Amino acid sequence: MNRYKAQTRVQIDESDTPKYNDDVQDEEQQEENGLRLRPSESNVTEDQEPFMGVKVRRKASLRREYKGDYLDIPSRPFLMKILQKQGDKQVLFADKILKFTSSGKMKRRILMITDFAIYIVDPDTDSLKRRIALAAVDKMCLSELSDNFFAIIIPTEYDLLMASTRKTEIVTVLVEATRSASEYELEVVFSNRFEYNASADLVKEVQFEEVEGGVRTRIVRK
Repeated sequence: MNRYKAQTRVQIDESDTPKYNDDVQDEEQQEENGLRLRPSESNVTEDQEPFMGVKVRRKASLRREYKGDYLDIPSRPFLMKILQKQGDKQVLFADKILKFTSSGKMKRRILMITDFAIYIVDPDTDSLKRRIALAAVDKMCLSELSDNFFAIIIPTEYDLLMASTRKTEIVTVLVEATRSASEYELEVVFSNRFEYNASADLVKEVQFEEVEGGVRTRIVRK
């Protein structure tokens, strides 16, 4: 499979969503020993968001107000039809994001979070690519740096690696939604190296390094 061998710039057209400024490398054959996931000591409490005390925060994210639905879902019939077919009515978050495929490619997708599930929709074909029940989510993995990446770990399926400039809001919404739906605290793990299952039989490690002018991100096959 083709994977990125050189640095690429993660971005979406400015007309759609804000740019992603992290450098990304996907190296298939690099062999490095990764760190095991460790529980974070700063998981969310009722009066503390997931990043306080751990995450290197952008100043803008500290002042940002959460809107939730950035796509105006009621005005998009194909998205309403998807939700209605699944019986979901309450949309907690909706926005365009970048999703990483098992081969390392980046695809534009719509991410919707309801009070019961996570939806991944292809905006080009108006089709539902994946629906994940909140109860199936085990944890979320993020770096300790100010990048746009996050992974959603689903033990019964393959995991999701995505990028969004609204990552803080996505994590907060998922933690609160999981607590409301399942009455358990979704684990949020911070590490500058973490593993995720890109497919049923493919494990990758995401590595983050702070460099001059930003954060370099590498995706390595294990």
